[in-house]
Amino acid sequence: MFLTSLSNKQWDSTWDGLPREIRLLILEALVQGGCRLSRLATVSREWQTELERHNFAQIKLTPSRLVNFNSIIHRNRAFVSYIWFCLELDEYDCTKCAPAGAGSDYEEATTISDTDHCPITTSFRNLFSVLSRWGPGAGLILDISIYLPSDSKHWFKYRTFMPDTPLDPLGSRHSIDQIVSSKPVYNDPQNGWVNGFRHSAPPSRAVLKVFHSVMGEGPFDSDQEELQWWDQLPSVPAVTTLLLRQQNRRRWKPEALAHMFAWFPRLQEVHYEPWREWDFMKMHTDRKYLYLFESIQRFNSDLKRLVVFENFNQQYPTIMQRFQFAKCDSIRNPTPAVSQMVALTSLKLEHLAASFIVDASHFFNIIKPSWEWPNLTSLVLTSNLLSPDESPIKIRAMLQAAAAVTTKMPQLERMEIWNGRKGLAALFKYQVFYNIRQARITWRGTWNLVMESSIVQAWEELLDGATIKSHGDAIRHLMLSGQVIRPISLQQIQTEQSALESVETV
Repeated sequence: MFLTSLSNKQWDSTWDGLPREIRLLILEALVQGGCRLSRLATVSREWQTELERHNFAQIKLTPSRLVNFNSIIHRNRAFVSYIWFCLELDEYDCTKCAPAGAGSDYEEATTISDTDHCPITTSFRNLFSVLSRWGPGAGLILDISIYLPSDSKHWFKYRTFMPDTPLDPLGSRHSIDQIVSSKPVYNDPQNGWVNGFRHSAPPSRAVLKVFHSVMGEGPFDSDQEELQWWDQLPSVPAVTTLLLRQQNRRRWKPEALAHMFAWFPRLQEVHYEPWREWDFMKMHTDRKYLYLFESIQRFNSDLKRLVVFENFNQQYPTIMQRFQFAKCDSIRNPTPAVSQMVALTSLKLEHLAASFIVDASHFFNIIKPSWEWPNLTSLVLTSNLLSPDESPIKIRAMLQAAAAVTTKMPQLERMEIWNGRKGLAALFKYQVFYNIRQARITWRGTWNLVMESSIVQAWEELLDGATIKSHGDAIRHLMLSGQVIRPISLQQIQTEQSALESVETV
């Protein structure tokens, strides 16, 4: 097919003379046939350059590799576009997978801090030191992950830990879709799994351990001391995109992230996928979110895309009710102050997606008359009002407020307001087609929302509510056009839900 299309074109007999598509097909065929990349690189200087371009484009980086990383990567630094920085914490056994009691023993079992195996502070200091020597370049994606392999060996068998994209661009390994869709048969009665099904939910303290704060109880004596430590790190102008994905159950302190982000002066895109708090910590975390978003306004003026997805598992609140100090709401109730701060942060953005951490009704109702979004082309928000149990009057008021705000967004191409959880999916979408001078309003949902014709001319498409088993299913069925979460994160959410279907109540 390619040779036919090239029959009338003049191309020389060298490797560089071949079209890029053919070169990739040849390399893919050789790799899939069992050839090692190291052997292929010795064929010619042209092959070496081509393979190095692919080998160095996406790199998994661990603390132990940081020592000599710059010297190893020096010649091919220009090829590096994505770094997956992985901090693997110390393993734990069954005596610590669900630590009981209180006091020093419990804190030691749950704390995520410096260890002999993985000194977190040293690792980040070395990372920033290494990357600070890189020039601005075309842009670098930094994907930060902190994990414990032991999590998937005890109560949380379904947990996966993957890069954002396949690390083998030539495609010789299994795709992420294949890895995520595979469902091993687990048999570990001690940790609640029998013949591939979870027959009992984990104790609350096992959940608390998995979601403990990074550097929560140390190595610093106070939060202020930790922030001062972050402030001593060097600036990293090479990083333009930062990923903090939901597979990192361990919680980052929002104020620590604010100080980290400040050292990325050319940051243009952030994907932040924290997990929901369940108890009194929610109010504390919301206050820290205010600090984080205010800091982004001050120190990340080049930011164009901000995607915040507060993930959750609907089974966790029930589990956490066993913990006598926990007061767990089944549905997240966003704080209006956070919605206002996110709205203020979005004024200079081109794309904002804020899911579950804000509510669209708050976002639109606190807009000040002087606010304008001259660059915003895409806006995606969630709202608890999009539910069959909510008042149609409140829904109508929210949509009217949203319509008023669009007049302040001259470049807006789409606005999506959605909601999703088990048995519920809803989407209100406003889309503009500038080339034909038309606009369209769309409604999709697991129920029929009746709206006055004076407000919208709706296109309604009903979904089968029985197929919505989680907010992940809702995202997939609603076909959101604006990105709200990393694709691999969505796959992991659906994989987790599939693994937990055997235990609906605990």
